[in-house]
Amino acid sequence: VQLQASGGGLVQAGGSLRLSCVASGLTFSTYGMGWFRQAPGQEREFLAYITYRGRGTDYADSVKGRFTISRDNAKNTVYLQMNRLKPEDTAVYYCALVQRGLSAGERWAPTEYDYWGQGTQVTVSS
Repeated sequence: VQLQASGGGLVQAGGSLRLSCVASGLTFSTYGMGWFRQAPGQEREFLAYITYRGRGTDYADSVKGRFTISRDNAKNTVYLQMNRLKPEDTAVYYCALVQRGLSAGERWAPTEYDYWGQGTQVTVSS
C-alpha cells in the first residue's frame, strides 16, 4: 500500500491550496481516509475525515468552514481543499488510510490509521 500526497507549497495568508493523495495497492473505495498536519515541535493534529463512499465527513474545529475533504474513488484519490489559509496553518500535511470505519471519537487519533503518506509541506506567509 502506498499513499502519495502532493499539492503543498508556499501561499500568502488568505490564499488557497488543494492537496491530493493518491492511493495504490489496495481497493481504495472500501477505506476511510483522513488528513492530519504536524508543525515543528507539535503533535500530529487531526484535520478531516471522510467515509469510504464519501457520504460522511468530519472536521476539526480549527479548520471547519475553511477546509473541505472529498474523494474520487475512480481516481483512488482524496483531496483537501484549503481556503482562507492562515500563517498558523503552516505544517507538513499527511493523508492517512484506515481499514475499518471509525467513530467520531476515534477519527482524531493518529494511532487509529493504518497507512500514511509521506507528507507535503504547506507554508503560509503573513
